[in-house]
Amino acid sequence: MQSAMKNWQPGVSSQALKQRAELLANLRRFFADKGIIEVETPVLAGAPVTDLHIKSLTTEISFDNSSKTFYLQTSPEFAMKRLLAANPEPIYQIGKVFRDDPVSKHHNPEFTMLEWYRPGFTLEQLMEEVAELLASLLESESFPKFSYGELFEIHLNINPHQVGAEEIATIAQERIELSTNELEKTDYLQLLMSTVIEPQLPSACFVYDYPKEQASLAVIEKNVAQDTVAKRFEVYYRGVELANGYCELIDVAEQRQRFEADNNARQAHGLEVYPIDEKFLAAMESGMPSCSGVALGIDRLFMAMYNIEYIDQAISFSLDRV
Repeated sequence: MQSAMKNWQPGVSSQALKQRAELLANLRRFFADKGIIEVETPVLAGAPVTDLHIKSLTTEISFDNSSKTFYLQTSPEFAMKRLLAANPEPIYQIGKVFRDDPVSKHHNPEFTMLEWYRPGFTLEQLMEEVAELLASLLESESFPKFSYGELFEIHLNINPHQVGAEEIATIAQERIELSTNELEKTDYLQLLMSTVIEPQLPSACFVYDYPKEQASLAVIEKNVAQDTVAKRFEVYYRGVELANGYCELIDVAEQRQRFEADNNARQAHGLEVYPIDEKFLAAMESGMPSCSGVALGIDRLFMAMYNIEYIDQAISFSLDRV
């Protein structure tokens, strides 16, 4: 009882609440000026993302005279793409999403995400729009762009798209203290990126053209160097990832294959096999427009804008205050 009494107060200050309200108003003004429509989709989903590294939160609801499992969305992506398939106009959403990851100074299991989709936009056009938005909010007017391959060439003298599994494992073991050597090639690349390369990135930048194994829902194609890459980008600011964008996959057969591959990987790792979102696939099959989309964490953006170290001070009530 005493602990609960101490914890009734919000973590965010009165000033921060006003600043956060101003941020949300500025975001909505930015999209309104560009004619991008604000939409709302359900927080509950009938099927989650199948990504091996994303764990969904679930709830049981009485439905059709029985109990059915629903998933708290980790992103509004599937529902927003269903809207795009029905009406191919630019849309955005600001809403709550949920990921069952450990609480940290940068992560609360319930957080706020901004996501938007631009039919007809290339990945490069979307990066320019993201840079325009962030330049209006952050203390940076310049967002240089680096390819994933370029960064590995500069800092580790390897081509991450062509390096062999044994070679990358050896390099990782030399540069990082690892507790296991039973990792996939893409795991070693991600560890090298986060521990060796990210600390050396400029204060604000884009990284694009990721390894094909990290495509998720992005298109895979050849880049200018003829390496097969995932057409996606991430935005970093002061060492923190703020946004993740894709040239969106619209091939329904390829998407189904990726979902099935994800579930095979989940089973191999002893994780729950998730149902595939058949409504999302049906929407893709009906004709989803060629587009690019991006998700941006509003809590992290707010923290970056005001040099806030702990997410507890950027949101009204973090998990330990609920």
